[in-house]
Amino acid sequence: MLATILNATLYTALAIHVVLIGVALWRIWRGENIVDRLISADLVTVLTLAVLAVIALITRNSIYIDVALGLAALGFIGTIALAKYMADEQMF
Repeated sequence: MLATILNATLYTALAIHVVLIGVALWRIWRGENIVDRLISADLVTVLTLAVLAVIALITRNSIYIDVALGLAALGFIGTIALAKYMADEQMF
């Protein structure tokens, strides 16, 4: 009984996160300015991390956590690079 409730909750959380990724992607596509698009890109990264964590819980496979950690590092570096480009209008 408890496992059924846990699985239902995990699948519901997975569906909600996927829908939120779609909303954030729409905001990247139709963002009014570069700041909106930058924040949305960071939000897509965070939501993808959450999806990977939920998938790791569903499948009981820890490799998804390792992938999420790598994606977190790349997302952080990408956000810093885009913010620097936005501030200076040059990359390096």
